[in-house]
Parts: sequence; structure tokens; C-alpha cells
Amino acid sequence: MDRTPHLLVVDDDREIRSLISQFLTRHGFRVTAARDGAEMARVLESARVDLIVLDLMLPGEDGLSLCRRLRAQPGPPTPIIMLTAMGDEADRIVGLEMGADDYLAKPFSPRELLARIKAVLRRAGGTPQPVGGGGDGKTLRFEGWALNLAKRELHSPDGVLVQLSAGEYDLLVAFAEHPQRVLTRDQLLDLARGRAAVPFDRSIDVQVSRLRRKIEPDPADPAFIKTVRGGGYLFTPTVTAGA
Repeated sequence: MDRTPHLLVVDDDREIRSLISQFLTRHGFRVTAARDGAEMARVLESARVDLIVLDLMLPGEDGLSLCRRLRAQPGPPTPIIMLTAMGDEADRIVGLEMGADDYLAKPFSPRELLARIKAVLRRAGGTPQPVGGGGDGKTLRFEGWALNLAKRELHSPDGVLVQLSAGEYDLLVAFAEHPQRVLTRDQLLDLARGRAAVPFDRSIDVQVSRLRRKIEPDPADPAFIKTVRGGGYLFTPTVTAGA
């Protein structure tokens, strides 16, 4: 039996918390609200949460710091959608750098938030549908790395499980299923995020940077994900597929 996804909304504005909670509840989610990092921590200690809607500007510890702490914890990362004020690009980029899976600028439409939540949950826990003809049970291998599409897991050449956010995972799948081919940012947005982004979105560049830090022998001189000036990115390894 499918379990109702549990969402945690963290925002210090009581009216916003109430409106978001009521709207998401009406659309079939179980919602818990928190006004700051301390309340958020208490919820996470006592309940399983499938996704966090996290406001950037909070009293005490801000959203960026909370996001950083959450990503430093062991175990599978809980998806995070960051709410930023007035669409400040710098805040969005920093939020993605800290490990947020997506962002939404205030003021926003509740329906837009709902669409982002569904997209992130689908990427984080849904059955992968590889664009290159892969399927359940298939593992993509490159340079000793193993990307398990059924379990949505990445293992290093040493066999260590590497934690990836939903966005990082989908980006790596897009690369691994299109090796040795230049992919533009627009193509990567289509493949990895289903176009859940605006034109000229820099989030792909941020996700590439974070992915490089996790898989490259030397992230400062990447060997696997090459930047193609004026073109996009090229995934250089030979990729093999098997069970």
C-alpha cells in the first residue's frame, strides 16, 4: 500500500505556514509545520519526512545553515525545496550549493509549489525512467563507478555508497546515458528536471559543480564532466550497462 508523503513546511510567517499546509493537505499530502530550525529538528527526530519546504529567512539559524546541516547528516538525504525572497539569484545559487533540490521565489503560486514538490518527490523516490532505454534493475558503470537505476544509488570504485541529492542523481543519469556527447544546458534541463526551471537557469551549472566534487578525482581539473565552451557539458567516460 502506498504511503501518504509527509511534508514539513518550515516558515516563520504563520499565515504562510497555514496557507501552504492547508493547500497541500487538500492535495493529498500529510503536512507538518514548523516556525524555525528548533521546531524542524524536533519534527525530524520524531517522524519520517519525505520532503522539506524550507524558507531561507528564519529567526535564529537561517535556511541556508539548516540546509547545510541536514546535508552533513548521514543517511539518504531528505529532498529540500528552498523558498527565497524576491527571486534573488544569489540566494538561489547558494541554496543549491548547500544541497537544496529546488527553489521557489516568493511570492509564488501554491500550484507552482505543488508542481515542484511532485517533481522533486518523483525524482527522489519514483521509479526511474532512463531516457536512453535503460530499465529497472540496470546498473550503469564507468571508471569503476556503479550507478544503480533501480535503487537510485551510486557506489564509488571502492564500493562506498555516495549520497546524491535528487537533482544530482538525475543529472548523473542524464550524463551516463548520453556519454561522449555534448549536452547543452537546455538539454540537461529537459533530461534531468523535465523543464522544471526557467530559461537561463544556472542551477545546472551548480549541480554540475556539486557532482564534480563527488565523483571527480580532481574537481578543479575535471576528467569526467568536461565543460564545452559555448556548448554545454561532455561526459567523457565509456559507460557500460548490465544487471
